[in-house]
Amino acid sequence: TYLLRDENGKDYAIFSGDTLFIGDVGRPDLAQKSGEVTKEDLAGWLYDSLRTKVMPLADDVIVYPGHGAGSACGKNMSSETWDLLGNQKKTNYALRADMTRQEFIAEVTAGLMPPPQYFAKNARLNKGGYGNFDEVLEKGAKPLSVEAFEAAIEQNEAMILDTRHEDIFRHGFVPGSVFIGLDGDFAPWVGALITDLQQPIVFLADEGREEEVVTRLARVGYDNTLGYLQGGVEAWVAAGKELDEIVSVTAVELAERIQRGSVKNLLDVRKPTEFISQHALGALNFPLDYINNNMYRLNRAEDYYLHCLGGYRSMIMASILKARGFQNITDVRGGWRAIEVADIQLSDYACPTTIPQEVIDEAIQAVA
Repeated sequence: TYLLRDENGKDYAIFSGDTLFIGDVGRPDLAQKSGEVTKEDLAGWLYDSLRTKVMPLADDVIVYPGHGAGSACGKNMSSETWDLLGNQKKTNYALRADMTRQEFIAEVTAGLMPPPQYFAKNARLNKGGYGNFDEVLEKGAKPLSVEAFEAAIEQNEAMILDTRHEDIFRHGFVPGSVFIGLDGDFAPWVGALITDLQQPIVFLADEGREEEVVTRLARVGYDNTLGYLQGGVEAWVAAGKELDEIVSVTAVELAERIQRGSVKNLLDVRKPTEFISQHALGALNFPLDYINNNMYRLNRAEDYYLHCLGGYRSMIMASILKARGFQNITDVRGGWRAIEVADIQLSDYACPTTIPQEVIDEAIQAVA
C-alpha cells in the first residue's frame, strides 16, 4: 500500500493494491507458495498490516483499491472504485474494530474457491514480459470474411468465441462457438475456462466492440487473437452456412415438466456456496468453474436442463457442451431468480455466512 500526502504533508490517499478493497480485503491464498507459508500465515500478516499501517490513518483518507467487483482477488468486492477510509472502518467486515486476529484469519479464509488457473500464468507473464499491444490489437481486430474465418479456424485450430449478449446468442450462433459475453464477467471466465494462454481465437462481437474484445482478452494474457467475423452471423447465413441454437424454457415450463416427471437431469451451474445456500430439490451441483474436471459425469445420450443465477453462466455452460457434442441441452431462462419464485420444490434456505467451513470445503472438494 502506498500513502500519498498533499503539498502540506497531510495524508491524502492510499493506493491499497491487493491489501484493502472496497468492502473486502485481499485473498490470502493467492500469494501462497507450496511448502513455504500457509494461507493462515498470510491472513495473519494481512491482519497485522491493516491494524498497524492502514487503520491508524485518518478517516478522511481516500482509499483507491487495485481491484473492484468481478475480480477474483477478493470474495465480496464492491463495484465502487473509491471510498473514505472512515466509511470502510464502519462497513468493511474485515476492519471491524473488535475483531481478533484469529477471528480475522477464520473469516478471510472461509469459503475460498481455488484460485483461477490463469492467475499463476499471468504472474509469470508479468515477470517475463509480453508482446507489444499495438501489434496484438492490429492482428486481433482484423475483419475476416466467412472464407477467411473458416480458414483461420482450420489452419490454426482456433476456437470461436462469441461475445454477444446471451439472449442474442441463444437464437443463432456459428456451430462450435463458445459464448462468453462482454457484458458479463468476461475476463474472469475467459481466464477460468480457456486453459492455454496461446490458444488461437477468432471471435464474433457486436459492431463497434471488436477492439474492446481484443483489449480485454489481452489484459488477462490472451494475445493470440486472429480476427473477427466481419458482418457477424448475418454474413455467415448469407454465405449459405447454418446456425446452431440453444433451446430454452421458462421456470414455469420447467416446473410443469418436473411435475410430469420429464426432467431427469437439472444441473445447477452456480458455485458450491450458492448451491448449499438453497437449490431446487433433485438438482445436481455442476459448477461452471470446474466443468473440465467433471465432464466424465455427463452422458451425451441424456437430456440436461441448466441454470445459474440469472442466465449468463448457464449459457456459457450450454455453449461448451454443445461444442463438445451434447445436443440435448436446455437452458432455463432467468435462472435461479426465476426458479425460486416458480412452483418448484426448494431446499431449506441457509444464509451463506452461517454455512460451516467444513461443509463448504467438502462441497468444493466434491467438484474441484
